[in-house]
Amino acid sequence: MCVGTVTGAADAHNGLFYYAQGGTLFLDEIAELPLAMQTKLLRVIEERMIRPVGSSREIPVDIRIIASTNRNLSDEVKAGRFRADLFYRLDVVNIRIPALAERREDVLPLTRHFLAQLQVQLGVPPIHLDSETVGQLQRYDWPGNVRELRNLVERSLILGYFPLDLLPPASLLPDAVPAGGELALDEVEKRHILDVLTACAGNKSEAARRLGISRKTMERKCAAWGVG
Repeated sequence: MCVGTVTGAADAHNGLFYYAQGGTLFLDEIAELPLAMQTKLLRVIEERMIRPVGSSREIPVDIRIIASTNRNLSDEVKAGRFRADLFYRLDVVNIRIPALAERREDVLPLTRHFLAQLQVQLGVPPIHLDSETVGQLQRYDWPGNVRELRNLVERSLILGYFPLDLLPPASLLPDAVPAGGELALDEVEKRHILDVLTACAGNKSEAARRLGISRKTMERKCAAWGVG
């Protein structure tokens, strides 16, 4: 997210606030924002002014901000990882979206949505969604919530079938599930990437292509996980 200036930056590189002028800016996983960037965001919210990258003057902005997180921001504030003043600025209207395990009736519509969306993005043929598969999807607890479901659908389209044997029973996941009851995002990402890498017979270039990431990113993540 770009909210300030960078010495030597080209005028053409404007930040998100510049392009969201007069509209809505969605900030996903706001708790992941570094403290330094939180300070810049707070300033923009309070002063309603930004300085586009490469510019020497500030311009006013009128933007509605919607932020999301899977963490308890009050706990993040107490731990010193999130600014209290920014938290109170953002916490005007708080909407809690129940975990997927609490709304199993949404699993099938979401699965169909991701199938249609990702089939086009990946350029792959459709796969069959039978009643047995639907039943297993609805019985699973989805500790990684909607992201985990989306990742499973993407992996299934790449493989050409639903690998439901890769859905472990909830009882097998205690070490991966934090106290809040949700699977850590890093663990969901790791599972997904390694499953796709397996489907590509260890070919990192092909796995990176299917995942829409660079080979360099794939190499970095595999190195961090100790995967050769």
